[in-house]
Amino acid sequence: MNIGFVGAGKVGFSLGKFFAEGGAQLTGYYSRHPGTAKEAAHFTDSRFYDTLDSLAQDSDALLLTVPDGAITPVYHQLAQFEIVGKQICHCSGAMTAGEAFPEIARTGAHGYSIHPLFPFSNKLECYRELPGAFFCIEGDGPHLPEWQAFLQSLGAQVQPIQPEAKARYHAACAISSNLVCALVQESVELLETCGFPPDTALRALAPLIQSNAEHILQKGPVQALTGPIERGDAGTVQKHLACFPSREERELYRVVSRKLVETAEQKHPETDYTALETLLKEG
Repeated sequence: MNIGFVGAGKVGFSLGKFFAEGGAQLTGYYSRHPGTAKEAAHFTDSRFYDTLDSLAQDSDALLLTVPDGAITPVYHQLAQFEIVGKQICHCSGAMTAGEAFPEIARTGAHGYSIHPLFPFSNKLECYRELPGAFFCIEGDGPHLPEWQAFLQSLGAQVQPIQPEAKARYHAACAISSNLVCALVQESVELLETCGFPPDTALRALAPLIQSNAEHILQKGPVQALTGPIERGDAGTVQKHLACFPSREERELYRVVSRKLVETAEQKHPETDYTALETLLKEG
């Protein structure tokens, strides 16, 4: 299978190098920004293409590693070419193959979603961390088992997913990744009001965050839970609520803490959390 990439950002760089290091045959890269496509081609020892049509002709599979809003427009461009039998793939966590590639059956091509459950932060280094990462794949063509076997051969873990679950899947990813950033930022801002300089606040939180993350991954969130919610300490939680200057921040604390109460009840089913539940329901 000859694999081509449309788009040469962090995901395109990383997946291309990951595939190439695993022995896959890369045709090369096309991008609206020729300089990045040339750089990606050099990085992966593949070819720079100056037209989308020529890349499509040379490739059995095309990975559209472009922003979500550009996926369908790029597909419409591809649909103007001869793509019978081609595999058109995108890497969006939120979009299904059907949403991204409307009426693809009419073109004779097959559409797939291949989403790495991984935060791409550096286009030159992240490929080293992809072995062991989860890839969620989805689509209605005949090649899903081939993609699963291919990715597993590179050391990745693969989970097929149904189209109707795609939005829930991506919400789960966002909660564990993006929403955690918001909670840490809230913590940093609170510490700043206590006299911590911004850089010191984050360094002070680092051991707490790292240790907690390790415990969650080792034991699961139920067994890793500690703190006033687990103890049923309504008095401390009341003091916490009084710290927030805005209703929105208090509601953020309440909503997350209500979920923590459910978690605590799983850990300590014998404990009465009624006082906490009442406190956290207040407006």
